[in-house]
Amino acid sequence: MRSLPNLFLVGPMGAGKSTIGRLLAAELQRDFLDSDHQIEARCGANIPWIFDVEGESGFRDRETSMLDELSRRHDIVMATGGGAIMRKANRALLRERGTVVYLATTVEQQIRRTARDRNRPLLQNANPEQVLRDLFAIRDPLYRETADLVIRTDRRSPRSVVADIVRRAARLNEPLAAKATLYHSR
Repeated sequence: MRSLPNLFLVGPMGAGKSTIGRLLAAELQRDFLDSDHQIEARCGANIPWIFDVEGESGFRDRETSMLDELSRRHDIVMATGGGAIMRKANRALLRERGTVVYLATTVEQQIRRTARDRNRPLLQNANPEQVLRDLFAIRDPLYRETADLVIRTDRRSPRSVVADIVRRAARLNEPLAAKATLYHSR
């Protein structure tokens, strides 16, 4: 499986990017990185606090910088924050530096998975379901534009999603591996 490029997981909050990312990294014997967790570790503060102090724009600046730094590493699986694809520069660097996997899920599934999570600043309002629907309408086309693979996660175990990603990513990258083998055999 070493022939696979970096794998970057994109998708909405509650799609399972962190859970699936950890399992996928273990399966491929790679490092797992979560861009949101890396931002928190670097800042010494959680994301809601960064949003409160710097606003969404300040957080997005930090996110772009972190994505640029982390995506330069090799043999990684990286989970991105749900809004990482909002900036064109982020979409471009993810596409250029690896295989992008969109973990797609329904708003209903997101509601079930995020209902008690207080670490999601965009959902801290009176109608989180409407926020999720509004975000989906804006972000789904951007996830699809950026993704090399779209994988549904609803009503599936994380392990079955991981197996699907490994199988489909290997198939997607077969022409690259064959081309590299041909080039190196000359």
